[in-house]
Amino acid sequence: MMKLTSLFATTTFLLSFVTTNAEEPYVYGKDPKKDAEYDISMGMAGIQQAAKDPKLLAQLFQDMQDPELMAEARKMMESPEWKKKMKELTNDKAFKSSAEQLKKTMDDPNEAAKLTAKMEHMMKVGQEAQKAEARDTMAEAMKAMNDPTVMAEAARMMKDPNFQQQLSQMAKDPSFKKYVSAMQEMMEDPTTKRQMEMMADSFRSAL
Repeated sequence: MMKLTSLFATTTFLLSFVTTNAEEPYVYGKDPKKDAEYDISMGMAGIQQAAKDPKLLAQLFQDMQDPELMAEARKMMESPEWKKKMKELTNDKAFKSSAEQLKKTMDDPNEAAKLTAKMEHMMKVGQEAQKAEARDTMAEAMKAMNDPTVMAEAARMMKDPNFQQQLSQMAKDPSFKKYVSAMQEMMEDPTTKRQMEMMADSFRSAL
C-alpha cells in the first residue's frame, strides 16, 4: 500500500500543474494530436478527482489491476504529447519547488504514515460505497426480473451470440467482480437465496 500511496501522491502532484484550456469548447475528432492531448488531460483530471472522491479512488486502484487498462496507460505515457507535457512541467519553477516539498513529505516517516493512513481510510470508504452500489444494482435487477416481460427479453438476449460475447468480456472486467461479490453476499440470506434459485429456474425455463 505504501508504494501505491507514493505513486498516487506523485501522480496527483503532477496533475495539479496540468490544466485544460477552457476558453472555448473542444471539438473532438478534428485533429488526432489534439485529440490525444485532450484524452491525456481528461485522464489526468479523472485521477485528480479521485484524490478527493473515495469511490473514484477505489475504482482507480481497481482499474490499476486491469492489464489492458495499464497497457493503454503505458501507451499514453510513451506518446509524444505526454512526453511534451512532462518536459514542460519539469522546467517549471513552481513544479520543481513543489517536487522538493513532496519528496520531503514522503521521506518523513510520520508524514508518509499520515498519508498512507488517509489513503487507506479513503480506500475503505470507497470500497464500501462500491459494495453498497453493487448491492442496490443487484436488488433492482432481481426486482425487474420478476416481470415476465423482462424475463422473456433477458432470455431472448441470452440466445444472441453477440450478447454472449459481450457478457464474456464483461466477466473479465475487474469492476464486474463487485457485482459477483454483491450477489454472493446476498446469497448468504436464506430468503434471498431461495428467490434467486426460483428466478434462475424460471430463466432456464424461458431459454
